Amino acid sequence: MPVIQPERLEDRLPCNVIVVSPNAQLRQELKGKLVPERWNVLQTGSGAGALELLRKHDTSDGVLLLDPMLPDLEPDGFRAIVRNRFPNTQVLILNSQTGQLLVGSTSPTPVSAKLVDVINGGGAVRTVSFAPAIPEISRVVPETNKIKLRGMIGNSESMQRTCAVTRMVAARNTTVLITGESGTGKDLLAQELHLISSRRNQPFVVVNCSAIPETLLEAELFGYTKGSFTGAMQSRIGRIHAAHGGTLFLDEIGDMPLSLQSKILRFLEQGEVQRLGGNDNLKVDVRVVAATNADLKKMVAEQKFREDLYYRLAVFPIHLPPLRERMDDLEELAVSFAAKFLPGVSISREALQILAQHSWPGNIRELRNAIERATILVGSEPEIKPEHIIL
Repeated sequence: MPVIQPERLEDRLPCNVIVVSPNAQLRQELKGKLVPERWNVLQTGSGAGALELLRKHDTSDGVLLLDPMLPDLEPDGFRAIVRNRFPNTQVLILNSQTGQLLVGSTSPTPVSAKLVDVINGGGAVRTVSFAPAIPEISRVVPETNKIKLRGMIGNSESMQRTCAVTRMVAARNTTVLITGESGTGKDLLAQELHLISSRRNQPFVVVNCSAIPETLLEAELFGYTKGSFTGAMQSRIGRIHAAHGGTLFLDEIGDMPLSLQSKILRFLEQGEVQRLGGNDNLKVDVRVVAATNADLKKMVAEQKFREDLYYRLAVFPIHLPPLRERMDDLEELAVSFAAKFLPGVSISREALQILAQHSWPGNIRELRNAIERATILVGSEPEIKPEHIIL
């Protein structure tokens, strides 16, 4: 990073400062300390948002204030991405509790040194290396939480892997195929993937391929023009077009008719849609996430699913394990559901033992239903007991 001569410091201001923290109050407090004449303050609540700001704004000699408690990216990985893509931006670790800064092991430029001095109150600047700072962060954020998604419950090894790869792919526009048994939470994972991506402020459009009749599915997906079929009284865009800029979630993709699979393949390859009865190809910017509980490889072998479409969808497969393979998460899941349906109620150890002995063929959905029934049967009692568990 080029050194700015002290006598030229004032000429280089205002300097871009990006505050990255999920704590909106902290972001505002920091912004209030930095006067507009000297600092051009940008702010965001996530790592993905910070990368977008870095792409849009000049980062020459800029400074990024990083709260390690990011909701979507691990601080180490995020700093590595910034160093690689934006080498002229200096990253300073922000203490999310005190609002003060920890400076990197390399000597800060005059701009960043001045910034630290302002934020830390104008007193002596405490400089530490990144090496001792990271173990401290690890103590504040347990290893399991570092790769945990906000809407996904569970600290088992299988769920940690699932959450880790989901975060890795969320920052890209790669097509994702989520597989798993019915009731494992594939739709929830698709929503979480959208929410931690750069498309989170754009539409999240869901198409359940098994719930829409085959005769209507094409029109729902691609739209239609007025008069293209009986009952088409006006033109309408399809759900693919409605997801422009955001994410299209094709749930139960294994139930999509073969007759329609070739058109979906063309859309995935060309990024275009053509409405029924229309001649114009409309460009769309859509990130596709598909999900299925079917064995698509077996369906391909049986010629029930197009092989080329399978490989186009399975660019980045994510498998959600069944509940029986992540029983370490059962108690946390049960307690979370109980708190949702009846705040303040607890679950006895005996009731938890009954839950642990069940095989859960319906997976998390079945557990959720069992807990909802228990919170009804418990009445005014403060604790769910074995007699309240109906499986």
